[in-house]
Amino acid sequence: MAEQVKKPLKITETVLRDAHQSLIATRMSTEQMLPIVDKMDKVGYYAVECWGGATFDASLRFLKEDPWERLRKLRDGFKNTKLQMLFRGQNILGYNHYADDVVEYFVQKSIANGIDIIRIFDCFNDLRNLHTAVKAANKEKGHVQIALSYTLGDAYTLEYWTDMAKKIEEMGADSLCIKDMAGLLVPYEATKLVKALKAGTKLPIEMHTHYTSGVASMTYLKSVEAGADIIDTAMSPFAMGTSQPATEVMVETFRGTEYDTGLDQNLLAEIADYFRPMQEDALKTGLLNPKVMGVNIKTLLYQVPGGMLSNLVSQLKEANAEDKYYQVLEEIPRVRKDFGEPPLVTPSSQIVGTQAVLNVLQGERYKMVTKESKKVLSGEFGETVKPFNKEVQKKCIGDAKPITCRPADLIKPQLEEYEKEIAQWKQQDEDILSYALFPQVATEFFKYRQAQQEKVDVTAADTSNKAYPV
Repeated sequence: MAEQVKKPLKITETVLRDAHQSLIATRMSTEQMLPIVDKMDKVGYYAVECWGGATFDASLRFLKEDPWERLRKLRDGFKNTKLQMLFRGQNILGYNHYADDVVEYFVQKSIANGIDIIRIFDCFNDLRNLHTAVKAANKEKGHVQIALSYTLGDAYTLEYWTDMAKKIEEMGADSLCIKDMAGLLVPYEATKLVKALKAGTKLPIEMHTHYTSGVASMTYLKSVEAGADIIDTAMSPFAMGTSQPATEVMVETFRGTEYDTGLDQNLLAEIADYFRPMQEDALKTGLLNPKVMGVNIKTLLYQVPGGMLSNLVSQLKEANAEDKYYQVLEEIPRVRKDFGEPPLVTPSSQIVGTQAVLNVLQGERYKMVTKESKKVLSGEFGETVKPFNKEVQKKCIGDAKPITCRPADLIKPQLEEYEKEIAQWKQQDEDILSYALFPQVATEFFKYRQAQQEKVDVTAADTSNKAYPV
């Protein structure tokens, strides 16, 4: 009998990015991360995802931390492990499209400060919105992973995904990620999808899903058996619910098989022990809501990612309309269809969700329309897989002519302008990029940073003026 060929499974650890973004609103601070870095560096992960996504905004806005400083400190600590970030194509880490010069500079600085792998995606899977970031990452010799936002709908056939994979390979990607942000990919569909992608592309395939609908671990099992090379997991205290399957569970699942990861459970247990008190504190303070730890199979009915569900609840609470929750959930797929059936992921999920809330609260569909909904229907976020509902488009944007080109072609270079606006606050080149993405939030942070530095200077001056006995 022929000997089994070993094909060890690789693991990307998400506890320092997506796991705490999904469960505790991205509130883990750099100070909380650093003490465990040395142990995590010994595990033998394929990569640690630790930057990008919402970490940038949350660091500046809520934690009063410089995200660039976080990245540099993590880079210093992880001596043997690749660091990965999530990058929203032409949106970078913000919520609008930025000029090509900003995208290029952001990629350059991310890699210069320590990122090895850039996972780049677009909320519409409009590949035109990825070109600039991919080219820039290739130029900087970074590993380019293009992520396809997985979703369900008539247009999203196996042919659609395999065709996209071929285009991604031609674009210059080093690997491909299936980004299942809402936990919609069920196990046997994962088998079909991975097999089709493996047959159609030579790229390594990474699977990313969330436990929201309860099937994620089984989906990983079937994906790996079908040929997936890498899976995203989270240390158990920040796993499950709206996060990823637990690292230790997946390591144990494949132990002794041809996919054995070779990772040490004792070391993983020590790392889990480090994060457990953090999880308990988050439960006590209410930062971790037990609701997000459960399973919600309705995800498969409404295709609503976990983060979007909590957003809807708070919007309805503010409007004293919590009783309209299920009406809004039923309205979301209708709005999504009107908007060309895009995947629901940042920022399209927020746009569709907010519009659905307005449609229900106003008692008339599209009586009130957000400026973001108008941008979508005007083509400013790119091209959707299906056409927009013409009547809805007319009601929302009137006779305005939608754009059909790549949206960023209409944005003039922006860096020079940002450089001027930030002159009084700039302490490092990267400050320009923080300001470009979040002008108000970054300015508040720069003021805070300056005040802290002045405090330190005053203390130092006090100490040096004291006369000490010889």
